[in-house]
Amino acid sequence: MDTTSLLLLLLIGLASGILSGMVGIGGGLIIVPALVLFLGYSQLNAQGTSLAVLLLPAGFLAVMNYYKGGYVNIPSTLVIAATFVVGGYIGSKISISLDQQTVKKVFASFLLLVSLKMFFGK
Repeated sequence: MDTTSLLLLLLIGLASGILSGMVGIGGGLIIVPALVLFLGYSQLNAQGTSLAVLLLPAGFLAVMNYYKGGYVNIPSTLVIAATFVVGGYIGSKISISLDQQTVKKVFASFLLLVSLKMFFGK
C-alpha cells in the first residue's frame, strides 16, 4: 500500500466516521463511493470492503460472502475501521452541538451531491 492510498483510506475512514456520527450514514453512502471514485475499487470490492469495516453491525454472513468471492481488501478495511471510530466520535460531538435543521441540511446536501455524482459521473 503506497502513501497516497494510505492517506486516502485514512481520510475516507475519518470522513465516514464524522458523517456517521453527525447524521447516521457511513458505509454505503461514503465508503463505497469514495473507494470507487478515489481509489479505483470495483463496485463489489468497495461494497465488500465497506461491509468488512462495519462487520459486526452489518452482519458477519454478508461479509463472509464477499470475502469468499475475493471482494474484501483486509488492509484497507483495518485502516478505514480505525479512523472510522475516531471520526464517529468527532462527528457525534459536532452533530449534538448543532440544531436539528442544520444536521438535516448537511445530510440532505450530502445525499444530493452523491446522487448527482453517481447519476452523471462516468
